[in-house]
Amino acid sequence: MALRLVKASCEFKEQIADMMEEWLAHYDGHDKNELTPLAIFRNDYRDFDCYISRLERDKPQDGMVPASTFFCFDDERNIMVGAVNIRHYLNDYLLKYGGHIGDGIRPSERRKGYATKMIALALDECRKLGLQRVLMVCDRDNVGSAKSIINNGGVLENEVENDGVVEQRYWIELR
Repeated sequence: MALRLVKASCEFKEQIADMMEEWLAHYDGHDKNELTPLAIFRNDYRDFDCYISRLERDKPQDGMVPASTFFCFDDERNIMVGAVNIRHYLNDYLLKYGGHIGDGIRPSERRKGYATKMIALALDECRKLGLQRVLMVCDRDNVGSAKSIINNGGVLENEVENDGVVEQRYWIELR
């Protein structure tokens, strides 16, 4: 598994489009709340220049904090397997429900260990931002996500309810 986090660019346009098409087709008619990280679904990837220009958030605006979005590229297979959105700090909402890292693996690549590795790579990016500890949140019934967080040192602090969904809040100490 030769994974790395990359920024969206013309170099990866085909791989990103392929991943997005699969992901959106998988959730057609299903709960769109499962499209995560939300940052990669906010804009239409088919207008690629506009899409990549809106992935990054440098300044806080409209209740959103600065954030960086990365795609997880498998060099050996030349495909995108997932994406992460890293919030540079937490506001009140993110502290309770969202955390520093939003992540997701495309449907065909789940249960293969990619999420654990992708989170480890995202934690390296968090270190570069100077973060000393990172909050990650997942739905209680998302066992795979919880395992990936725990595999990266996540310690469950508590559970909170958000719109009828019980979410688990995990802290990861960065060393």
